[in-house]
Amino acid sequence: MRLLEAEATVSDLDSFIAAVGDVADETGATVQAFDARYVVDREHLERAVELADRAIARGNEIARDRAVEILLYASGRRQINRAFEIGVSEGTLPVVVLVDGGDEAAAEAALFDRLDFEPAETLGDYDESLVRDVFDVGETELHVVDGDLPALVRERVALLAVDR
Repeated sequence: MRLLEAEATVSDLDSFIAAVGDVADETGATVQAFDARYVVDREHLERAVELADRAIARGNEIARDRAVEILLYASGRRQINRAFEIGVSEGTLPVVVLVDGGDEAAAEAALFDRLDFEPAETLGDYDESLVRDVFDVGETELHVVDGDLPALVRERVALLAVDR
């Protein structure tokens, strides 16, 4: 699994999604782009991949597409339309793009070639307010875990498998 970090300028979301899909098809890789402001750390996405793959192997997946299944786990949500909240949107924003399987090196090169990406360190530079909102983390819960928001997010990712 590779995680690409960049500042992305997305002028047309449909074109962006089509380009990501083309790269995935051409390379055999699973490719999913995230708004980096919602990704707390590498382990957040590693756990989402692990749980999505486990659900697929057991025939318990929610989505038909592996990339979408990973997005569901990463967001801690069962509803696809709500999970897309942590995905990429139009504008200039920090992104983390997960590339897993297939020809990962070719997928990475193609993404940087075809999309308006400027390499940048974005992983772990999350927006606490956005993360707390999307994962429904209240002040009391945050204090109970001594402010370890990444741990709570990883717990929400894991709980999606239980909440079936």
